[in-house]
Amino acid sequence: MKKLNKIILLSTFSAVVLASQSALAAMTPVGLWKTIDEDTNQAKSYVRITQTNGTLSGKVETILDPTKQNDICSKCDDELKDQPILGMTIITDVKAQDDGTWGDGEILDPTNGKTYTLQLTPQDEGKKLEVRGYIGFFYRNQYWLRVE
Repeated sequence: MKKLNKIILLSTFSAVVLASQSALAAMTPVGLWKTIDEDTNQAKSYVRITQTNGTLSGKVETILDPTKQNDICSKCDDELKDQPILGMTIITDVKAQDDGTWGDGEILDPTNGKTYTLQLTPQDEGKKLEVRGYIGFFYRNQYWLRVE
């Protein structure tokens, strides 16, 4: 009987560990996200966030407005100046933080050419992503929705 109880306890513990691991996996920003304009509340694009060696980056995969498919980053600096926004890497060097957020990286807003310090916070069981860009004490938020 004691052996059976140990087996049941071990099985229950294993199930809880597996369930919590899959919940944490859903809380990662890695995946395809629909970006939402914070002013108009309209979907703008799809950005794919990938992870390499513990660092996240994000690239504009689709621009939803057909009239903006060929837009370039005219206000960007350096090598991104006048480059197509479609296919552009706009999120760089983001790392996991101890509090469950992701930060210490940067995000580029190709509409104004500005780069912001970035914090990503998965919400709603990983279905929504709070995207917060900082310049000094000032920040702005967007909420992106998971596509996949």
